[in-house]
Amino acid sequence: MSEAATLVPIREFIPVFEAISDRNWTKFKEFERNFVRSHGVETWADVLNFRVMPALEPEAKKWLLVQRCNQGIKSVKEVS
Repeated sequence: MSEAATLVPIREFIPVFEAISDRNWTKFKEFERNFVRSHGVETWADVLNFRVMPALEPEAKKWLLVQRCNQGIKSVKEVS
């Protein structure tokens, strides 16, 4: 994880947790665009992968995966 990603205060990305909790893809994308404008795409990738994703419960991770990949995925199968 980049140093820039570790320096972003958690209060700046709390709205992403709210969007995921509400299952609001539009709100998530709006937050993502604003964050990238402020901090850059590399920092966003690090924050998402190393700070946000580990904090999510499995259902929220699944929802986010489906939303991000919905263009080409017909269904998601859970594998134990």
